[in-house]
Amino acid sequence: MTASERPAVQYIGVSTKMYLGYGQSLAWLEGIREQLLLRQHEQRGAGSSAVKAFVAPSFPVLESAQRILQDTGCQLAAQNCAANDGAVTGEVSAAMLRELGVHIVELGHAERRADFGESDTVVTAKVRATATAGLQPLLCIGEPQRVDAPQAAQYCLDQIASALALGSEHNIDPSTVLFAYEPVWAIGAAKPASADHINAVLHLVREQLTRSGKPVVLIYGGSAGPGLLPRLPEADGLFLGRFAHDPANFGAVLDEARARQIHLETS
Repeated sequence: MTASERPAVQYIGVSTKMYLGYGQSLAWLEGIREQLLLRQHEQRGAGSSAVKAFVAPSFPVLESAQRILQDTGCQLAAQNCAANDGAVTGEVSAAMLRELGVHIVELGHAERRADFGESDTVVTAKVRATATAGLQPLLCIGEPQRVDAPQAAQYCLDQIASALALGSEHNIDPSTVLFAYEPVWAIGAAKPASADHINAVLHLVREQLTRSGKPVVLIYGGSAGPGLLPRLPEADGLFLGRFAHDPANFGAVLDEARARQIHLETS
């Protein structure tokens, strides 16, 4: 693996799913803002711009989130979007999300697939709608059951090929997408998948996706929290869930990412 095949940026993100109510979400966002501002003055040197934070709160608080997180450097993300606009009741288009200040849209999560019947075809349409609107897709990938690393990697690669229409004239460049590796069996579990498994899967996926020479961003999610990132040299960051409902944990993971970035830049 050459340096050119690894991205220059690490991503630390969090989705609140539907755990928090409206007032709780606003209080949480204020806590995230405080954690970011506490570190802002320290991050004007090594490892500064190379660690990017993003948060994906519920749809009703996106406008408030954009205001609360202003001047923190944190990117706003959405947990989903519609595959199109127009006569679609109860959905939110990628174009509207862009107007709200969203930069990243999470797509293909296992819960959306299982609970809302989102097929590969639907995920592909949503990825294209997101990219067409000028937003960055955050594509969730991961095997449903425990299998060995080569099998898990192939499952992920098949999901990617489908979602990005690879091999067709309408394909989306993998280097423009964020990939969140989330083994379905590890989502909501007491602890994440083993570091050995995660590293092996990410290495195999990256090996295939970087054949064109362009780096791709592969982050890990699935019961991720403080203390995990230092054990994942193959990951380009973490996608956090309930462990980041305490903003201090989000700050702790940011510190771990920055420490690793400083080590990379000075070694």
